[in-house]
Amino acid sequence: MENFAKKQKYVPEIKGVLRSKYLELPQCIANASGIKIFGRRIKSILFSTDVAIIKNTNADAVIAVYPFTPQLVITQSIMLASDMPVFCGVGGGLTTGDRVVNLANHAEAQGAVGVVVNKPTPNEIIKALKRNIDIPVVVTVVSENEDIYARLEAGADILNVSGASRTPQIVEEIRKISKTVPIIATGGNKESTITRTIEAGANAITYTPPNIGDIFSEIMDRYREG
Repeated sequence: MENFAKKQKYVPEIKGVLRSKYLELPQCIANASGIKIFGRRIKSILFSTDVAIIKNTNADAVIAVYPFTPQLVITQSIMLASDMPVFCGVGGGLTTGDRVVNLANHAEAQGAVGVVVNKPTPNEIIKALKRNIDIPVVVTVVSENEDIYARLEAGADILNVSGASRTPQIVEEIRKISKTVPIIATGGNKESTITRTIEAGANAITYTPPNIGDIFSEIMDRYREG
């Protein structure tokens, strides 16, 4: 009898004419286990605050963090534009204390699937977030020298590893501490680095899209060529 389990599943795909062009994330991300949040499994996470890109991608979710003080209007705009779950940045560095908790409460009320805090966030703030919201608290990790035990004891639900080229090594170190903590990690733009990060133990991959200007430039070049 033929072993159907070994056969690759056929997945029907439907595309429209006007929506045929979109930002498609690397297929290898599908090899990640994913993280199931409120019944939805998330493997690919787009790292962007550009609503045009967010509206035209096949990512499972969006992580909206940016190098400025978090503002409610930005959160609202991204949530309005996105057809997929959104992880919202709520500070933790320059923005701290009660303001972080207030931003997190607002993000939850708007429908965010989780809130993301920066590396400098004190563990007391993580504990305060856990007392006030019922969505996952995602804590950013940038080095294997961080006290992962303390982050987990404070209540971190998910670790967001952003260590540039050292991301796989950081993920491996975290896995020595916990085999089960959900890990989101940057995978770069190459399939080889994404695969390496997944093999290290990441459950979901964040993907940085090309600059919107580069995408538009490519289209304009085709227009010029006729």
